[in-house]
Amino acid sequence: MPKKRSGGGLSPTQQAAKFLGVSVLAGAVLAGIALPAVGALGLAAKGSVEGFDALPANLKTPPLSQRTTILDAEGGTIATVYSRDRTVVDLKDISPYMQKAIVAIEDSRFYEHGAIDLKGVLRALNKNARSGEVSEGASTLTQQYVKNVFVEEAGDDATKVAQATQQTIGRKIQELKLAIQVEEELGKKKILENYLNITFFGQQAYGVEAASQRYFSKHAKDLNVQEAALLAGIVQSPSRYDPVNDEAEATKRRNVVLNRMAQVGDISEAEAEKAKKAPLGLKVSKPKNGCITAVKNASFFCDYVREVFLSEPVFGKTRKDRNKVWNQGGLTVRTTLDPQAQKSVQQSLEDHVDQSDSVAAASTLVEPGTGKVIAMAQSKPFGYGKNETEINYSVDHSMGGSNYGFPTGSTFKPFLAAAALEENVPATKEYSSPYDMDYPSPIQTCDKPWINDKGYHLENENESEVGPYRLKEAMAMSVNTYFVQMLADIGLCPVSSMADKLHVHQGNGDKLPQNPSALALGSVGMSPLTMASAYAAFASRGMYCTPIVIESITQKIGNKQKSLDVPKSTCSRAMTEKTADSVNTLLRGVVDSGTGKAAGLSDRDNAGKTGTTDERKNAWFVGYTPNLSGAVWVGSASQQVEMKDITIGGVYHPLVFGGAVPGPIWKDAMTGALAGKDSPSFNLIDIPDEDKDKKKDKDKDRDKEKPDDGNNGDDDGFIAGLTNGGTGDGGDGGPGGFPGGNLIQGPGNGPGGRR
Repeated sequence: MPKKRSGGGLSPTQQAAKFLGVSVLAGAVLAGIALPAVGALGLAAKGSVEGFDALPANLKTPPLSQRTTILDAEGGTIATVYSRDRTVVDLKDISPYMQKAIVAIEDSRFYEHGAIDLKGVLRALNKNARSGEVSEGASTLTQQYVKNVFVEEAGDDATKVAQATQQTIGRKIQELKLAIQVEEELGKKKILENYLNITFFGQQAYGVEAASQRYFSKHAKDLNVQEAALLAGIVQSPSRYDPVNDEAEATKRRNVVLNRMAQVGDISEAEAEKAKKAPLGLKVSKPKNGCITAVKNASFFCDYVREVFLSEPVFGKTRKDRNKVWNQGGLTVRTTLDPQAQKSVQQSLEDHVDQSDSVAAASTLVEPGTGKVIAMAQSKPFGYGKNETEINYSVDHSMGGSNYGFPTGSTFKPFLAAAALEENVPATKEYSSPYDMDYPSPIQTCDKPWINDKGYHLENENESEVGPYRLKEAMAMSVNTYFVQMLADIGLCPVSSMADKLHVHQGNGDKLPQNPSALALGSVGMSPLTMASAYAAFASRGMYCTPIVIESITQKIGNKQKSLDVPKSTCSRAMTEKTADSVNTLLRGVVDSGTGKAAGLSDRDNAGKTGTTDERKNAWFVGYTPNLSGAVWVGSASQQVEMKDITIGGVYHPLVFGGAVPGPIWKDAMTGALAGKDSPSFNLIDIPDEDKDKKKDKDKDRDKEKPDDGNNGDDDGFIAGLTNGGTGDGGDGGPGGFPGGNLIQGPGNGPGGRR
């Protein structure tokens, strides 16, 4: 039996079948397609209810893509990112004027007809027939909504977008069937709400809330009649009626909408005339999309957050799945960024290194015991112009950083010391520490012994650095030969194991090579984040915590919100408390009276280590207090600049040392970041000094050869040809630890070079 509505008359399906011939005819005319094509599709013959019922009617409505907001730890906005700028709102949060305006101009009989407007179809057919062209359409708001769903589902796939918008009879019939489904399931108010949230209003704005913010810098609920009319008029052709680029054309279109609103009785003629005389009243907010627009100079931190999201399986099984969630948007990502710390780091970098300098600087701060990354900045801002870069110098290559990181120099020595202490080497251990020496041979590795079969040689920074030394002074003065002798004593394997426990790895993600220059003197590249996180383990008395940047995420799908699981920091013991306390005591001496004296903080316990690589191509300071760890790198990303006779930040330096430029950057950054914060103390270990008379004699000799900057000769001048070593066992006199430009070439794997 024919299907009847409860109130009598034909059901929506029967109406559709009855009007199918008209619909197909309308589609043919409106799409500009010859009528024989209808017969070819075989659809004209399906005029029965049964034939129409056989058409698929399962509209999959994907969640509307929305903007994602990235927040700092205090809830302040860092940046908004989106594939489509949209904020979904309820109908009650859309101005009644806006609701009336869009209905008046797009489908004035919206509340009177079903999925198809027969009168509208006949009117359009008549008008188009008279004009000989397609001058008027007959799609209802519901049909337009269905088409927009197809477009939304297509995303950024150009082929799918073209398919979703193609003007064919098959597409028109499919839209009609699905429109009937939507009418039956949603009702008029929900369809209107969905339409206003999905449709494109130009200027990268999808949905009425984003459009209202873009053109008038206000919420959609606050739109007045002329503003609503302007937005409603844009929908038909966002490029033609763009008020930003063609105010006159947009004004004409707005007035057409106002006239139509008066004709259908939504407003009076007097109201329409008054509104037409009003200026457009634009208060345009420029689109702010992506990390490049981040405030607080947090573009690189923002980009790192995105990279973390795309790499974490908790957000999807594959990177493609995670990318889909990210592009879907609607996320509110609360991060670990501390505004105070971020401001301090950025200001310190700007105070000490100019954007136009031939070298760059990068710094990252990490909270010990939690792994929270609270600041990340660099001297060359995020961008694509001169003296800008999209490479995040603070992180590994896989997360948007340089190919291999940067050689760390003597900032690696504390890891060796920790490994030795774990092997029960006493903190008072003394080695002969000559000014220069051949690498000891053999040195035990985790496999077969390393043999110095090529006569690799090293020396200290100054000829006055002649032992014997104990660990405390050797660390303070960064004596190279001492640490190589210590490495020979315990072997390479314990150091490699300690590096693994501290998650110390090369910037390309590889494990450290088992050779003396890598595991004693820092000849391979790493990122500031890796170093800051590793040193944080000393501060937290031996507990290493993986770095995290995301505190929480809520996702808005439509008008509903849910919380997402986020990756947590994993903490594990890397060394005993006694070992960590001993290293803290040793590194405290570095900032008290050693190579890092210029970096020392005066108001709280602090410790750290300097590092400088051969030919002064990299300089580091990595240091910490009990509640904050930070790393600073200064150098050329391409590894082509020797920091000799160089001006950095307006200050001339005959030679750059880890304590001379990175040290003061660290000091100022930490001072501001910790202002007003607690000042806990280290648990120090009593490590006796060496014989006082012997120390006095050494000090006299060292003072005679003190460098011009008073830095006591920090440290790794021995690494001859560090960035020229190639990939063999030291290359042409290089140490093999790290070759030329770290952004291009691969890391070397030799053990060290001859000066």
